[in-house]
Amino acid sequence: MEGFQAYGAGKAGEAFDPLAFFRQPQTVLRVTCWLCSVVILGCVANEGYANRPEEEEEFCIFNRNQHACSYAVAIATLCFLCSSGLLALDAYFPQITGVKDRKKAVMADMALSALWSLFWFVGFCFLANQWQVSKEEENPLNEGADAARATIVFSFFSFFTWVLQCLLAIHRFKLGADSVTFNEEYVDPDQQEALQEALPTEE
Repeated sequence: MEGFQAYGAGKAGEAFDPLAFFRQPQTVLRVTCWLCSVVILGCVANEGYANRPEEEEEFCIFNRNQHACSYAVAIATLCFLCSSGLLALDAYFPQITGVKDRKKAVMADMALSALWSLFWFVGFCFLANQWQVSKEEENPLNEGADAARATIVFSFFSFFTWVLQCLLAIHRFKLGADSVTFNEEYVDPDQQEALQEALPTEE
């Protein structure tokens, strides 16, 4: 079956094409999530904390809630690592020979994408709420305001891109199931004719 594909990739052993790889929708989305994580991590780590002149200890600019900054840093770091791992898996995916192994990889992609969509949705709502209720007197110089807004915006972008990745993984799973079913039921026409000729005909 020339051109047979299982779960969005052709037969194993084909040469790796970097140009085609980076043109794939899931690759573009993973790189986008990777960049969003870097931006969020940079914004919170560099400008997410401020201190008043009379205070020595720095506080989180999101309503003085240390949990808000910690949450943003934690999920940005973990998302950066997860995106890197999924990019590596995408590059290796065409070399996976077993259909069942490909199915497991796509299912893991679906689960991780759905999980990160939830994490980023919670993060977006949490950070937006904490920034909204922040008191002006707590940060009179409005330090880190641009960084806070950028963190919130890129959190929403991350949520949106992970949702798209989840939808793409579901689409790949459905395509894979259809193609595998077709492959299992496929019978070569020449073999079918030979089998019919070998069977005794009814008189």
